[in-house]
Amino acid sequence: MEVHKVVAPPHKSTAAKLKTRLKETFFPDDPLRQFRGQPSRTKLIRAAQYIFPILQWCPEYSFRLLKSDVVSGLTIASLAIPQGISYAKLANLPPIVGLYSSFVPPLVYAVLGSSRDLAVGPVSIASLILGSMLRQQVSPVDNPLLFLQLAFSSTFFAGLFQASLGILRLGFIIDFLSKATLIGFMAGAAIIVSLQQLKALLGITHFTKQMGVVPVLSSVFHHTNEWSWQTIVMGVCFLLFLLATRHLSMKKPKLFWVSAGAPLLSVIVSTLLVFVFRADRHGISVIGKLPEGLNPPSWNMLQFHGSHLGLVAKTGLITGIVSLTEGIAVGRTFAALKNYHVDGNKEMIAIGLMNVVGSATSCYVTTGAFSRSAVNHNAGCKTAVSNIVMSVTVMVTLLFLMPLFEYTPNVVLGAIIVTAVIGLIDLPAARHVWKIDKFDFLVMLCAFFGVIFLSVQNGLAIAVALSLFKLLMQVTRPKTVIMGNIPGTDVYRNLDHYKEAQRIPGFLVLSIESPVNFANSNYLTERTSRWIEECEEEEAQEKHSSLRFLILEMSAVSGVDTNGVAFFKELKKTTAKKNIELVFVNPLSEVMEKLQRADEEEEFMRPEFLFLTVAEAIASLSLKGPSLNNV
Repeated sequence: MEVHKVVAPPHKSTAAKLKTRLKETFFPDDPLRQFRGQPSRTKLIRAAQYIFPILQWCPEYSFRLLKSDVVSGLTIASLAIPQGISYAKLANLPPIVGLYSSFVPPLVYAVLGSSRDLAVGPVSIASLILGSMLRQQVSPVDNPLLFLQLAFSSTFFAGLFQASLGILRLGFIIDFLSKATLIGFMAGAAIIVSLQQLKALLGITHFTKQMGVVPVLSSVFHHTNEWSWQTIVMGVCFLLFLLATRHLSMKKPKLFWVSAGAPLLSVIVSTLLVFVFRADRHGISVIGKLPEGLNPPSWNMLQFHGSHLGLVAKTGLITGIVSLTEGIAVGRTFAALKNYHVDGNKEMIAIGLMNVVGSATSCYVTTGAFSRSAVNHNAGCKTAVSNIVMSVTVMVTLLFLMPLFEYTPNVVLGAIIVTAVIGLIDLPAARHVWKIDKFDFLVMLCAFFGVIFLSVQNGLAIAVALSLFKLLMQVTRPKTVIMGNIPGTDVYRNLDHYKEAQRIPGFLVLSIESPVNFANSNYLTERTSRWIEECEEEEAQEKHSSLRFLILEMSAVSGVDTNGVAFFKELKKTTAKKNIELVFVNPLSEVMEKLQRADEEEEFMRPEFLFLTVAEAIASLSLKGPSLNNV
């Protein structure tokens, strides 16, 4: 067999290496490549288009596209209006704030966002987290003005955090919310949100302020004397109607407009029933009068000092991460369906800035909602103009139609919320997680039970902590395997995986399948020593020639640090005492360069013990010792 020479990596300065590492860390998509070799005018135009994606598609916009966007915009507006009112109540905010949040943020996103399908507005999970976290210290009933100030301040911090992630290109931080974590978290939050609606669905006046399933159910059954049969009848009827329309649209996607228009139809019909029969005088609570007019400014309500600063910063951080994760996931999902690209960093900046602007215009945390975006997609939207149409529709509602909502019953808003969040319980995805990875399933369950029995933020924290623990275990306990030869080939594979693979007497071939660093170097030292001892015992039992060579297959060792280099040096000393030669196969450039720098006395990086493949190493080394001639 021809043995190829292992060449040293080309020399690079420290500055060049740092530049490459920073580029791959923060600019993997290389956004500046579109400016190379272009005239100044073209660079200016492309820079403006990069910052404002609306400039990319606006020059080519046509009347045909407008017709599709108007239809989809009006369709999602019919869903956004009742959802906006409902989600604001879920966040313990005045219902009008939900409509304000469906007016300004979509306009900002239409200019800055890169998704064509994302429909922007309040979402259930962020509303629940915001309301529950702020209510722990401030009562929305006893001190509504302070609660509103803290909500706007939390929205500002959420937007600031989101935009900062995009500007600094640190979006990989949100990747710590694994899919299993999100599945469990969303399902638990959906149950908590649904249970919270029992207050409206049963007509209970005195209801617990806690979010756990036990105190909620305890509150429900301790106040049976407050149950209102009129409210229950109306709630059950509209809940069944909404669930039926949702089921119909899921079975027949072309009838998406049925479930999209059902919430608004429910609001209209229930409002008429209450008004005609004056049901508000017979135990059915209503929204009450809502102020007319567009969003009032709220920058003077933002609080950046005082005893509640830590609370609003923490609330903004958590709601910002959750809403950003949901928005980007939804945007990428529908982009994949239509085969176009969504820039994650642009999305972070767009969602962040719309929340910063929203906090100054009486809006609370908004993002791209899955239910609204699904309706937008099915309605045939072509561009972000559908968000503008939705926003204009909400503006007309704010200016002229607010008196019509005075008799809207709260029970119908509760039914709308239950119908919207029930889709967050994804049982097929949970079964898939169980099938693929049992530890991920455990993480999912911890997130689920943590949310429903402790609190939303504690459940999320437990799940993230478990995910990080799994990642830490993978880093500190890397996989090492013994490799054997598949007969009749030059291929070497894991002995446990390929049963036909055979050990080569006199050789121990180990594959290290991770970087070697301070977190795992001690483990690798102990594990490698054990491999050597077990191999020597096996060689002695089978009366083969003694172990002469330890071959490390290093294709998967992408990096080493100081501790990693020390591991290889100590391993060389250990093997030398046993008259075993240490051999390296295919060390990557960064690893090879660091080992060569540390090998000042040329102890273990000698050319005769460096090979490109395991087959070449064994073919060459088999000729070196008389005791191995029988191999």
